[in-house]
Amino acid sequence: MTLTVRFLTKRYIGEYDHQTDNRYKNEVMVDNEPVLFEIIDTCIKSHTEFLKDEVLTWADGFMLVYSIIDKSSFAYLREAKKHILSNRPPSPGGAQGHVPCPMVVVANKADLIHLRQVSSEDGEKLAKDHDAAFLEVAASEHVDQVADAFYELCREVHTYRRRSKQSLLDRLKYGAKNSRGEGKKKAEN
Repeated sequence: MTLTVRFLTKRYIGEYDHQTDNRYKNEVMVDNEPVLFEIIDTCIKSHTEFLKDEVLTWADGFMLVYSIIDKSSFAYLREAKKHILSNRPPSPGGAQGHVPCPMVVVANKADLIHLRQVSSEDGEKLAKDHDAAFLEVAASEHVDQVADAFYELCREVHTYRRRSKQSLLDRLKYGAKNSRGEGKKKAEN
Protein backbone atom coordinates (compact mmCIF):
# COMPACT_ATOMS: atom_id res chain seq x y z
CA MET A 1 0.00 0.00 0.00
CA THR A 2 2.89 2.35 0.70
CA LEU A 3 3.95 2.38 -2.95
CA THR A 4 0.44 2.93 -4.25
CA VAL A 5 -0.30 5.86 -1.94
CA ARG A 6 3.15 7.34 -2.61
CA PHE A 7 2.57 7.09 -6.37
CA LEU A 8 -0.94 8.57 -6.29
CA THR A 9 -0.51 11.29 -3.68
CA LYS A 10 3.28 11.89 -3.66
CA ARG A 11 3.07 11.59 0.15
CA TYR A 12 4.76 8.95 2.27
CA ILE A 13 2.73 7.41 5.05
CA GLY A 14 4.76 4.88 7.01
CA GLU A 15 2.02 3.08 8.95
CA TYR A 16 -1.17 1.63 7.50
CA ASP A 17 -4.09 -0.31 8.85
CA HIS A 18 -4.18 -2.59 5.84
CA GLN A 19 -7.16 -4.88 6.43
CA THR A 20 -8.88 -4.90 3.04
CA ASP A 21 -8.08 -4.70 -0.65
CA ASN A 22 -8.24 -1.11 -1.87
CA ARG A 23 -9.08 0.14 -5.35
CA TYR A 24 -7.72 3.34 -6.82
CA LYS A 25 -8.16 5.12 -10.12
CA ASN A 26 -5.96 7.95 -11.34
CA GLU A 27 -4.93 9.42 -14.68
CA VAL A 28 -1.25 10.28 -15.14
CA MET A 29 1.07 11.04 -18.04
CA VAL A 30 3.41 8.22 -19.08
CA ASP A 31 5.80 8.94 -21.94
CA ASN A 32 3.74 12.04 -22.83
CA GLU A 33 0.53 10.01 -23.12
CA PRO A 34 -2.40 10.05 -20.68
CA VAL A 35 -2.86 6.70 -18.94
CA LEU A 36 -5.69 5.75 -16.62
CA PHE A 37 -4.28 3.61 -13.82
CA GLU A 38 -6.76 1.34 -12.07
CA ILE A 39 -4.99 -0.26 -9.16
CA ILE A 40 -6.09 -2.96 -6.77
CA ASP A 41 -3.81 -2.84 -3.77
CA THR A 42 -4.28 -6.30 -2.31
CA CYS A 43 -4.29 -7.14 1.35
CA ILE A 44 -2.64 -10.49 1.80
CA LYS A 45 -3.08 -11.56 5.40
CA SER A 46 -0.65 -14.49 5.47
CA HIS A 47 2.19 -16.02 3.46
CA THR A 48 -0.14 -18.89 2.50
CA GLU A 49 -2.76 -16.64 0.90
CA PHE A 50 -2.53 -15.62 -2.76
CA LEU A 51 -4.42 -13.37 -5.16
CA LYS A 52 -8.07 -14.19 -5.69
CA ASP A 53 -9.26 -15.44 -9.09
CA GLU A 54 -11.17 -12.23 -9.84
CA VAL A 55 -7.95 -10.20 -9.40
CA LEU A 56 -6.00 -12.61 -11.60
CA THR A 57 -8.61 -12.23 -14.32
CA TRP A 58 -9.09 -8.47 -13.93
CA ALA A 59 -5.49 -7.27 -13.87
CA ASP A 60 -3.57 -6.28 -16.99
CA GLY A 61 -0.28 -6.48 -15.10
CA PHE A 62 1.19 -7.16 -11.70
CA MET A 63 3.60 -5.23 -9.52
CA LEU A 64 5.24 -7.71 -7.18
CA VAL A 65 6.77 -5.94 -4.20
CA TYR A 66 9.03 -7.29 -1.49
CA SER A 67 11.14 -5.69 1.21
CA ILE A 68 14.92 -6.00 0.94
CA ILE A 69 15.01 -6.25 4.75
CA ASP A 70 12.54 -9.16 4.94
CA LYS A 71 13.69 -12.44 3.41
CA SER A 72 10.27 -14.02 4.05
CA SER A 73 8.59 -11.37 1.87
CA PHE A 74 10.94 -12.36 -0.96
CA ALA A 75 10.19 -16.08 -0.45
CA TYR A 76 6.46 -15.29 -0.50
CA LEU A 77 6.89 -13.28 -3.70
CA ARG A 78 8.47 -16.30 -5.45
CA GLU A 79 5.41 -18.39 -4.58
CA ALA A 80 2.98 -15.60 -5.48
CA LYS A 81 4.61 -15.27 -8.89
CA LYS A 82 4.24 -19.02 -9.50
CA HIS A 83 0.61 -18.77 -8.41
CA ILE A 84 -0.08 -15.95 -10.87
CA LEU A 85 1.53 -17.80 -13.77
CA SER A 86 -0.24 -21.08 -13.08
CA ASN A 87 -3.69 -19.68 -12.20
CA ARG A 88 -4.13 -16.66 -14.43
CA PRO A 89 -6.49 -17.53 -17.29
CA PRO A 90 -4.64 -17.87 -20.59
CA SER A 91 -4.59 -14.91 -22.90
CA PRO A 92 -5.92 -15.32 -26.45
CA GLY A 93 -3.74 -17.78 -28.32
CA GLY A 94 -1.72 -18.71 -25.26
CA ALA A 95 -1.47 -21.62 -22.89
CA GLN A 96 -2.03 -21.27 -19.17
CA GLY A 97 1.26 -21.02 -17.28
CA HIS A 98 3.26 -20.43 -20.47
CA VAL A 99 2.08 -17.00 -21.48
CA PRO A 100 4.18 -14.09 -20.37
CA CYS A 101 2.25 -11.81 -18.12
CA PRO A 102 3.22 -8.16 -17.64
CA MET A 103 5.02 -7.98 -14.31
CA VAL A 104 7.44 -5.72 -12.54
CA VAL A 105 9.40 -6.94 -9.53
CA VAL A 106 10.04 -4.14 -7.04
CA ALA A 107 12.43 -4.31 -4.11
CA ASN A 108 11.34 -1.73 -1.56
CA LYS A 109 13.26 -0.14 1.33
CA ALA A 110 16.46 0.32 -0.68
CA ASP A 111 17.33 3.10 1.77
CA LEU A 112 17.83 0.49 4.52
CA ILE A 113 20.86 -1.12 2.88
CA HIS A 114 22.49 -1.77 6.28
CA LEU A 115 19.59 -4.14 7.12
CA ARG A 116 19.52 -5.89 3.72
CA GLN A 117 18.52 -9.57 3.76
CA VAL A 118 17.81 -9.99 0.03
CA SER A 119 20.51 -9.16 -2.50
CA SER A 120 19.90 -7.13 -5.63
CA GLU A 121 21.12 -10.12 -7.63
CA ASP A 122 18.40 -12.36 -6.16
CA GLY A 123 15.74 -9.80 -7.12
CA GLU A 124 17.16 -9.42 -10.62
CA LYS A 125 17.22 -13.20 -11.10
CA LEU A 126 13.61 -13.57 -9.98
CA ALA A 127 12.55 -10.89 -12.45
CA LYS A 128 14.69 -12.25 -15.29
CA ASP A 129 13.24 -15.76 -14.90
CA HIS A 130 9.98 -14.46 -16.39
CA ASP A 131 11.15 -11.48 -18.44
CA ALA A 132 9.92 -9.01 -15.84
CA ALA A 133 11.48 -5.64 -15.16
CA PHE A 134 13.29 -5.16 -11.83
CA LEU A 135 13.63 -1.99 -9.78
CA GLU A 136 14.89 -1.16 -6.32
CA VAL A 137 13.13 1.76 -4.66
CA ALA A 138 13.06 3.65 -1.41
CA ALA A 139 9.39 4.62 -1.13
CA SER A 140 10.07 6.67 1.99
CA GLU A 141 12.62 8.89 0.25
CA HIS A 142 12.12 8.92 -3.52
CA VAL A 143 8.71 9.44 -5.07
CA ASP A 144 10.30 9.43 -8.54
CA GLN A 145 11.58 5.87 -8.05
CA VAL A 146 8.09 4.73 -7.09
CA ALA A 147 6.55 6.49 -10.09
CA ASP A 148 9.16 4.86 -12.36
CA ALA A 149 8.05 1.43 -11.14
CA PHE A 150 4.43 2.15 -12.06
CA TYR A 151 5.45 3.68 -15.40
CA GLU A 152 7.55 0.60 -16.18
CA LEU A 153 4.59 -1.66 -15.48
CA CYS A 154 2.49 0.51 -17.79
CA ARG A 155 5.12 0.14 -20.54
CA GLU A 156 5.20 -3.64 -20.00
CA VAL A 157 1.39 -3.83 -20.34
CA HIS A 158 1.48 -1.75 -23.54
CA THR A 159 4.25 -3.94 -25.02
CA TYR A 160 2.32 -7.08 -24.11
CA ARG A 161 -0.86 -5.74 -25.72
CA ARG A 162 0.99 -4.87 -28.93
CA ARG A 163 2.48 -8.37 -29.08
CA SER A 164 -0.91 -9.95 -28.36
CA LYS A 165 -2.55 -7.84 -31.06
CA GLN A 166 0.12 -8.90 -33.56
CA SER A 167 -0.27 -12.51 -32.46
CA LEU A 168 -4.04 -12.28 -33.04
CA LEU A 169 -3.50 -10.81 -36.51
CA ASP A 170 -1.03 -13.60 -37.31
CA ARG A 171 -3.49 -16.27 -36.13
CA LEU A 172 -6.25 -14.77 -38.25
CA LYS A 173 -4.00 -14.52 -41.28
CA TYR A 174 -2.23 -17.88 -40.98
CA GLY A 175 -4.79 -19.97 -39.14
CA ALA A 176 -3.15 -22.37 -36.68
CA LYS A 177 0.32 -21.32 -37.79
CA ASN A 178 2.11 -18.25 -36.56
CA SER A 179 3.74 -15.63 -38.76
CA ARG A 180 6.94 -17.65 -39.11
CA GLY A 181 4.99 -20.63 -40.43
CA GLU A 182 5.70 -22.71 -37.34
CA GLY A 183 3.03 -25.09 -36.09
CA LYS A 184 0.75 -24.61 -33.11
CA LYS A 185 2.85 -26.81 -30.83
CA LYS A 186 5.91 -24.58 -31.30
CA ALA A 187 3.85 -21.45 -30.59
CA GLU A 188 2.72 -22.86 -27.22
CA ASN A 189 6.26 -23.59 -25.99
